[in-house]
Amino acid sequence: MLYSHIAIEGNIGSGKTTLATMLANDMDARLVLEQFADNPFLPKFYSDPEKHAFPLELFFMAERYHQLKNLKEQDLFKPQIVSDYFFVKSKLFAQNNLKKDEMQLFNRLFDIMLSSLSKPDLLVYLYSDVERLQQNIKNRGRDFEQNISDEYLQNIQDKYLDFLRKQSDFPVLLLDVTNVDFVTDKNIYDKIGELIFVEYSVGVTNEAL
Repeated sequence: MLYSHIAIEGNIGSGKTTLATMLANDMDARLVLEQFADNPFLPKFYSDPEKHAFPLELFFMAERYHQLKNLKEQDLFKPQIVSDYFFVKSKLFAQNNLKKDEMQLFNRLFDIMLSSLSKPDLLVYLYSDVERLQQNIKNRGRDFEQNISDEYLQNIQDKYLDFLRKQSDFPVLLLDVTNVDFVTDKNIYDKIGELIFVEYSVGVTNEAL
């Protein structure tokens, strides 16, 4: 395996947790999943974003930091890691949700935490258009997600793509999953499996499925 740590990223409803789980199982790798359900501010945020955005983002960042920091204590029998997020997502979502003064404090804490975390060896970004994201969100049926606006999803998408294209720390494999289903179509899933065993240079590589 070329990459010791593969991070699967994408917008809300893109399928990152599903793909991370499938890949980790097939590669016998250590699976690291974000514990979003443990965030008590999440349902409150979707009902009143302005009031609950700051504690929501601080809680998420602290939880992600704690989880990723513990990755240094790797399972000797499963040295490869597949995660369904990358720590920088904390900053990207915060940029979308926080006020200017809140963002200034958030950034100071974020920079301290980021400096002590390792980066993924490969980041796989699942791109899907907003219409498909909304379909996926509706199908999985989480009550607190049902009123997410198209504008919110598009803003998150734009922030991800802008960051990934500008960063120069690790290779990014961008896969357009708008019109495919890697869960039910084994050929698509096998293609993804082949692509993650290719050596990529730093920057963004687009691959068709």
